[in-house]
Amino acid sequence: MTAETAVRRSLLRDRQFMLLFGAESISVAGSQIGVVALPLVAILTMQAGAFEVGLLSAAQTAAFVLIGLPAGVWVDRMRRRPVLITADLVRAALLLSVPVAAWLDVLTLVQLYAVALGAGIATVFFEIASQSYLPALIGRERLVDANGKLETSRSAAQVVGPSVGGWLVALLTAPVAVIANAIGFLGSALLLSRIRAQEPVPSTADRPSLVQGIRAGLRLVFADRILRLIALRSALANLAFSALLAVQALFLVQDIGLSPGAYGALLAAGAVGGLGGGALVGPLAKRVGSARIIWLAPLLFQPFSLLIPLTTAGAGVVFFVVGSFLVSVGVVIYNVSQISFRQATTPPDMLGRMNATMRFLVWGTMPLGGVLGGAMGELFGVRAAVWVGAVGLALSTLPLLFSPLVRMRELPGHGTPDGPS
Repeated sequence: MTAETAVRRSLLRDRQFMLLFGAESISVAGSQIGVVALPLVAILTMQAGAFEVGLLSAAQTAAFVLIGLPAGVWVDRMRRRPVLITADLVRAALLLSVPVAAWLDVLTLVQLYAVALGAGIATVFFEIASQSYLPALIGRERLVDANGKLETSRSAAQVVGPSVGGWLVALLTAPVAVIANAIGFLGSALLLSRIRAQEPVPSTADRPSLVQGIRAGLRLVFADRILRLIALRSALANLAFSALLAVQALFLVQDIGLSPGAYGALLAAGAVGGLGGGALVGPLAKRVGSARIIWLAPLLFQPFSLLIPLTTAGAGVVFFVVGSFLVSVGVVIYNVSQISFRQATTPPDMLGRMNATMRFLVWGTMPLGGVLGGAMGELFGVRAAVWVGAVGLALSTLPLLFSPLVRMRELPGHGTPDGPS
């Protein structure tokens, strides 16, 4: 038995990791149902236009701008598992308010915006705590394997979730379909509560102030050239993708004429590519190099986003499927590679602040992208907005091509616990 096989089997037999794996899988599956259901609540129930749907998309990610940096400091002061459980329960409660309000005939767009923003705040804490919790749970030598499995699970959820979401919307209406999203978060909280691994209580000695903690996180990221470039590339990609995502439902449901069920199935078909990316990332990183894979994956796969705005009714939907499939392959390979590097090279007591700073920088562009996408769809047409998002996504890799990464095979300090290069 090789060492690699032993590590893989030990992860699959590690009860603590499998509980976290199951929790995140259920949570993401519910979220993917929400990706279909929540915009369709606005479109089909509230008759929202392009700009209003864009605002809803922006509200879902605005929390990373509003509290992303202080959240990292707070997460570093707390044990991570309770943070994860609390975030799941808060998201479930907020989402359940949507069908209740719909049944009482008092649902408004304002409430949808508030639910999206509140759930986004809880997601900030969940995402930061999750990425900070994993190294303590399984050890740093297994991070690439663990992140590969988590990303594969996420991709599988992106395959199943939209199809189920579209089917539920068609069968039960969009507000009722949101319940499945809430159930996913409740299931995640239940599994997380069963993890028994001991997590050390963060030290209160020499604890920095909130401002000092934020500065330390910013300094850590901006002082490292590789992290800076990763943050810039990811921020540009998220800006473009959010603009596209803001009008995607309108594009496929209204312009192309898909039913809610067909819309969900189309998203699922494109997301299958993430499964391939999760399976390929480990072998490719070893064959190509941990530095090369970070810029090579988006360079090869992101330009296929240009197929998406070519989508038409009938057989023309193949453009969306092929484009989103290949983009998903590159996204998963890129994410696993750069996240594993960040986790492996950051000191444990700085993980929350590092992840929060990176999330602030790379997700902070998403609300802007949502508003821009909705505004462009309102002013110039939905397909034009999709074109702008697709072109931006294809060009987002350019910063990495002017970086030292193109002259390197392996990242400095890759796989070591000593800190960023």
